[in-house]
Amino acid sequence: MLKVIINGCLGKMGKVLTKCVQDDDELELICGVSQHPNDSALFKVYPKMNDVVEKADVIIDFSHHSTLDDVLSFATKTKTPLVIATTGYNEDELDKIKEASKIIPIFHSSNMSLGVNVLLRLVKEATKMLADFDIEVIEKHHNKKVDAPSGTAVMIANAVKEVLPQVEYNYGRYGREAKRTKNEVGIHAIRGGTIVGEHDVIYAGHDEVVELKHIAQSKDIFAKGSISAAKYLVNQGAGYYNMDNMLG
Repeated sequence: MLKVIINGCLGKMGKVLTKCVQDDDELELICGVSQHPNDSALFKVYPKMNDVVEKADVIIDFSHHSTLDDVLSFATKTKTPLVIATTGYNEDELDKIKEASKIIPIFHSSNMSLGVNVLLRLVKEATKMLADFDIEVIEKHHNKKVDAPSGTAVMIANAVKEVLPQVEYNYGRYGREAKRTKNEVGIHAIRGGTIVGEHDVIYAGHDEVVELKHIAQSKDIFAKGSISAAKYLVNQGAGYYNMDNMLG
């Protein structure tokens, strides 16, 4: 059995992941980490990764970008493979992840859903064929989500930019001089209710519109995707991995 540590185990996604790990016969949850530990958990919970004394086969991180230094320090020190599913990283933090991947295997994705990663491939193909269309990305999430736009929306925009390097991102529009520019990709964030996650990619041409859409109906899809990533990662050497590597 693979021994797992969950960083962010008492957060919303952490709780979902905990249940999925405990339901998996191939995995053993040996401890968790939370910035706000309490006595409700049925397993050992530490306040910081560097407080952990147990030895694991893999760490799955569904925490907050502010804990990155702690989790990278522990993972590289103990040579433990690391699955990072946390979002909201800036460029400096992403560079730290890439640097740590020279020491240990790191699997990093802003969205662990299989369907979303298929969507990203479709976006690249659609962008090649509809390069002259106006492209807009709309993401919808629950009213508790902190970062905007979502990591997935950024992934979608970056998939477009891989095909059309000249595009520039416009994060929402406001004002009297908001006419769309030729090489613009609009990215819009909606927050409300309990929406798990919806992403729409709109290709608007002359008298026709093509839309690609993904709807997450529960958080389980992200937890199960991270578990698949963990099972894949433990068989890899040091390096930086993502869904493209796992899906082939």
